[in-house]
Amino acid sequence: MRIQAMILGLIGLLPWASARAAEECEKGEAWDAGMAMCMPIPAAGKTVRSLSVRANAFGAYVTGSGPRGKDAFAAPNWVMADLGTSAGERHYFNLDFMGTAEKWTFPRSGYPLLGQIGEHDENGAPFIDSQHPHSSPIMGLTLSDTIALGDGEGRSLKLSFAPRGESIDGPIAFMHRSTGEVNPDAPLGHHLGQDAGHISSTVFAAGLGLGTTRIEASAFHGAEPEPTKVDLPMGSPDSYSLRLSHDFSSAFTAMASAAYVKNPEHDDPTIPFVARYSASAYSKHSLGTFRFENTFILGMIAKYDHVPTLFSVGEEFLLRDESANSIFGRFEFIQRTADELAIPSSTPDEARPVYATTLGYTRSLVRGETGEVGLGVSGTHLFLPAEFRGAYDGDPWSGKVFLRITGMKAWDL
Repeated sequence: MRIQAMILGLIGLLPWASARAAEECEKGEAWDAGMAMCMPIPAAGKTVRSLSVRANAFGAYVTGSGPRGKDAFAAPNWVMADLGTSAGERHYFNLDFMGTAEKWTFPRSGYPLLGQIGEHDENGAPFIDSQHPHSSPIMGLTLSDTIALGDGEGRSLKLSFAPRGESIDGPIAFMHRSTGEVNPDAPLGHHLGQDAGHISSTVFAAGLGLGTTRIEASAFHGAEPEPTKVDLPMGSPDSYSLRLSHDFSSAFTAMASAAYVKNPEHDDPTIPFVARYSASAYSKHSLGTFRFENTFILGMIAKYDHVPTLFSVGEEFLLRDESANSIFGRFEFIQRTADELAIPSSTPDEARPVYATTLGYTRSLVRGETGEVGLGVSGTHLFLPAEFRGAYDGDPWSGKVFLRITGMKAWDL
């Protein structure tokens, strides 16, 4: 009953409930869900050459309660550069780069995050109660061609290839969502049918934009890049994904996706494939001098860690005023097994419910036209099943103090 009540409660927030949405794009632009930004559509008589750079970085001191809590300094970070040029009346070529230094700015045991799992460190030990660093220094490298269709007004075909990039499934990646990029923590549902595919190998993708509707598909190599290695491996496409998104209004967007991923775990050949499914909704409202944005996510993964299905529910919000104050939150329901958390159990592969509540506040210290520096705090409380509480000495807390530096700059070339 607790699960059903939580899901119904979160769904009830949807009318209030997003990330930055497509209506902010100007005429001659189209929304790119993977990049979470507006991209030009070529038009007759219009030449476009541009370069844009976006960055987001935290310096966070993290502390946690109980025997699994850790005190550590870590610096989640990313930078994205986009270089594009129009070619004739129909084509816009783009080179997108996304990088990070997290391999060198995270502790060797990962960014402390109670309840988190996923990937292995350099010695082959799993990251447990910590977030793995993202592939450094290259998180993504994508070459694309956006082709205007018809009169180009909202209709386009985007073809792309990425030796490393998004597999076109899941919600907008947490680090690109307006409700997620303010929080130094990755969601606990990151690997549970949500946005784990935002770093994939050898991705061939196509996206069809039809006004307020977008249909995207990709073929990619299923083996996940190893986050602690400095490399750029490629493989033959053996996995597939499909995503549909629609703008129901200027303030509400929804998307759904599915993916078949072959041999995802390079170190576990006993997992021949996993299937990922997601649905997400994004909205925003003006509340006086405040802007309220909300993201709601449902995720499911099948055959992951030898479990038939694992579910996740995520709810994020951001309340920002016109001056310097931001309040953010994240509420999650996920399913974990004792085996995933290295907890001795007679039923190691049984899925059990875990709940997490996060609230945070950021105060902008310096704000300019292209960026800002803010100081923030946040706290997270985990609610665990009885089978897990002994390993954590109850329902653990964690907290952090952080400095955030973020900004964007664009140039016409």
